[in-house]
Amino acid sequence: MEYKLTTPLTEEVTRKLRAGDTVLLSGVIYTARDAAHKRLCECLDRGEELPIDVKDAAIYYAGPTPARPGQAIGACGPTTSYRMDAYAPRLLHLGLKAMIGKGKRSDQVVDAMKETGAVYLAAIGGAGALMASRVKTAQLVCYEDLGSEAIRRLEVEEMPLTVVIDSLGNNLYQTGPQEYRTAMEQQ
Repeated sequence: MEYKLTTPLTEEVTRKLRAGDTVLLSGVIYTARDAAHKRLCECLDRGEELPIDVKDAAIYYAGPTPARPGQAIGACGPTTSYRMDAYAPRLLHLGLKAMIGKGKRSDQVVDAMKETGAVYLAAIGGAGALMASRVKTAQLVCYEDLGSEAIRRLEVEEMPLTVVIDSLGNNLYQTGPQEYRTAMEQQ
């Protein structure tokens, strides 16, 4: 199935998505990589309010390059998601509904997704220019000292994504290779 979705993403919406579905995502998303995730969790440890509202939000695991004149953002491809696995369950339990990146996730992240109704969306690796073309505005939110890894608020329009792990735990990284082999054998 193909879905055109706009943030915020409610649990009612994310629970309908299935591994293999295509999502054209519009609205506000945030960029954050491992250093920013660590700081977010440190805020929580200190009892402080987070600098972004993660409830029903989507976080894109990306560290965009500087924008060229006339562009909202530079290349903005996904980073490997397992680097956020130590922090993701905590944010999922605070209401985060979508993570956008590439690569496998830990069992702890998948379990937290099933508990909270969240999804993991894959962005096209190696296509940072394509992903950047979907970004209409980009604003620095916090952690400027992290450079490209600072948290940014992006407004995106029809960002092309694939549901890789759904809220039931269905996982294309596990089922995809076997489905491919089966299809090749049938040819």
